Amino acid sequence: MFGGLPPFFGIIFMMIIIIVIINIVKGVSEWHNNNQQPVLTVDAKVVSKRSHVSRHSHNHDGHVHNTRSTTYYITFEFDSNDRVELKVPSNKYGYIVEGDKGKLTFQGTRFHDFKRI
Repeated sequence: MFGGLPPFFGIIFMMIIIIVIINIVKGVSEWHNNNQQPVLTVDAKVVSKRSHVSRHSHNHDGHVHNTRSTTYYITFEFDSNDRVELKVPSNKYGYIVEGDKGKLTFQGTRFHDFKRI
């Protein structure tokens, strides 16, 4: 299958393929599960914010290209003291401040909107 490559490289290649497939299945499963959930609008308070920066390096014809992407998260607390952390788009993240109270609209793990009251 892999010509003259040692079996070790074939095993590593297969492990990478399996990990990619698992991540695709998890993503599709989460997307489907969110679609099955009702869209809820509830009173919530912003208790924390965080961001995660991913760095990626790509080598193309001897030139290394570095890219970064930032994912934003906000933790909301409900009147029942339950909390949920949701991934939030960058254009909403900057306008929401810790301590804000308002109406959170979400569907499963999918953020829709937050309106300050």
